[in-house]
Amino acid sequence: MATEPDVAALVRTAQRGDALAMQELLAVLAPYVGRLAGPIALDDGQDAAQEALIAIFTNLKQLKEPAALFGWARAITVREAVKVARKAGRARPAELHEVPDRGDPQLSADVRDVLERLSPEHRCVLVLRDLEGLDEESIGALLAVPAGTVKSRLFRARRRFRKEWER
Repeated sequence: MATEPDVAALVRTAQRGDALAMQELLAVLAPYVGRLAGPIALDDGQDAAQEALIAIFTNLKQLKEPAALFGWARAITVREAVKVARKAGRARPAELHEVPDRGDPQLSADVRDVLERLSPEHRCVLVLRDLEGLDEESIGALLAVPAGTVKSRLFRARRRFRKEWER
């Protein structure tokens, strides 16, 4: 994995149109973008990641501060993942027959199953808060909504997740 100064230099080189730098940057960004897009867009996570990467590379010259690449890419990825998830209409209910013990491989499948029952907006705040570790202010800035809206979405998302988990 490239260090921050390496990534910043890579961005500047890619912004000048260097194809090799763009390829290296893609190798650095693709796993990160995929980890963010997957839990938000679910079955369409790969499509969302692809859309995000297209948007990132299309607009790369607009990135003024190369050191801010990952934050900038996060904003684009979240926006694209929510857009793809909305378009796909992922609000289908699913059945959980029994809750597995911790460490059981079925647990991650069941968590995904519960996530599928949440709206893209709720999945988004859960991913950004509980997986990415962002605070409500940062999430609000990223989603262009007030921090109070983020707090209420997070509260509802967690409550809904618990309710669906107990089914």
